[in-house]
Amino acid sequence: MPARYVAAIDQGTTSTRFMVFDHTGQVVTTAQKEHRQIYPRPGWVEHDPREIWRCVEEVIAAGLQQERVTVEDIAALGVTNQRETTIVWDRRTGEPVYNAIVWQDTRTLDLCKRFQAQGAETWLRLRVGLPLATYFSGPKLTWVLENLPDVRARAERGDVLFGTIDTWLIWHLTGGVNGGLHVTDVTNASRTMLMDLETLEWDPEALRLFGVPRAMLPEILSSSETYGLCGSPLPQIPIAGDLGDQQAALFGQACFNPGEAKNTYGTGCFMLMNTGQTIVPSSAGLLTTVAYQLGRTPPVYALEGSIAMAGALVHWLRDNLGLIAQSRDIEALARTVTDNGGIFFVPAFAGLFAPYWKNDARGVIVGLTGYVTKGHIARAVLEATAWQTREVLDAMNVDAGIPLTAMKVDGGMVHNELLMQFQADILGVPVIRSICTETTALGAAYAAGLTVGVWRNIEELCANWEKDKEWTPNLDPEVREKGYRDWKRAVRRTFGWIED
Repeated sequence: MPARYVAAIDQGTTSTRFMVFDHTGQVVTTAQKEHRQIYPRPGWVEHDPREIWRCVEEVIAAGLQQERVTVEDIAALGVTNQRETTIVWDRRTGEPVYNAIVWQDTRTLDLCKRFQAQGAETWLRLRVGLPLATYFSGPKLTWVLENLPDVRARAERGDVLFGTIDTWLIWHLTGGVNGGLHVTDVTNASRTMLMDLETLEWDPEALRLFGVPRAMLPEILSSSETYGLCGSPLPQIPIAGDLGDQQAALFGQACFNPGEAKNTYGTGCFMLMNTGQTIVPSSAGLLTTVAYQLGRTPPVYALEGSIAMAGALVHWLRDNLGLIAQSRDIEALARTVTDNGGIFFVPAFAGLFAPYWKNDARGVIVGLTGYVTKGHIARAVLEATAWQTREVLDAMNVDAGIPLTAMKVDGGMVHNELLMQFQADILGVPVIRSICTETTALGAAYAAGLTVGVWRNIEELCANWEKDKEWTPNLDPEVREKGYRDWKRAVRRTFGWIED
């Protein structure tokens, strides 16, 4: 009997999932495990790569123990991952030379200023589609090479390897020290600041700027092809799809036509619009990135608006302040009040991403009075995600020249009904949640399944998409725009907090 299902590993910022999907895109089985967040200094965010790999092994085992699926049922595996997080490890021992430096980490602020002073900002952005910011892998890799003894010499010999999380996992899944494959896909490579968007190759000038030896870099492949076969814990299963998490969500939402867009509400918040085979430079503070590439077909590109703090702000409210016991409790707490009490919370914990790209910004709460309660703070936390999304949508309308008429949404926060209604209110367009909200894992599964023939074409994927719920705007436009002006005033208060 032919294998019926396609599996996906979704390695995110706070947890790892193993999910199995059937031909209709429905979840057959799932398992999830959180990993530690490590904060050595203010602005530094790290993960233990070995812990992440252990989590992958554990969630696969847990998923296969649920008696709904066996290894023999699985036709292929797709991988999707937190994107810019940077790992360097020893080829022979498999040991990381340092913890994974997470995409939220801001330790490379001075490095980015140094590269800007060298005049690299303009030509680099034209070539790789990204601004010089602490967000991306290139400066993080420079930091490792410049701050850890002997790593550069080992890198030049090819004794240590660089990769984003997908590369680390595929290397382990295909054998690790016993011949593991050192590869990545075009979507993840497009987030390093090291890949030319047109050639889809490592850019020699970018490598010189960041001081990165070519010998430590993975081979860049498409998002949908057979990279190799798994060993344990999924023996002989082909790894056939690899996408950065936000591109995977775009793929899972079936946004295959130019102009179609989605917004994912996870640790951060990420809006992507398909621009087809056209590379669209942004004039409004967005990123130009690779959306996906299927085998040897031409790549598809996207515009992206990246927001650093969305669900992560809810976690902060839970873990650092203890105002809620569980993340889902925030909606009930926010509903204890009817508005934000006049406060705005700008969560620039790691600087401001799109559309500002200000590494020196830091978070603020403005408008505090004695009237404010924890309910108002909870409501302002949710509203912060919605206001940031409004700013990204405005920028996307400028760059694309085609105003969006609806927004497809996915991710953990879309189950928060209060947030989704507020989002529709301040965008002024309908917000649409799909039946499957785990579209990141689904997109990785789709890419793998296309490779091995579980799905014949993207038309079959489009047929799988179903609407679950839609929120329509019902806020007076004058009230909406007044709130938006106040939000922008609050954002300006964050600028320049970190001084030289």
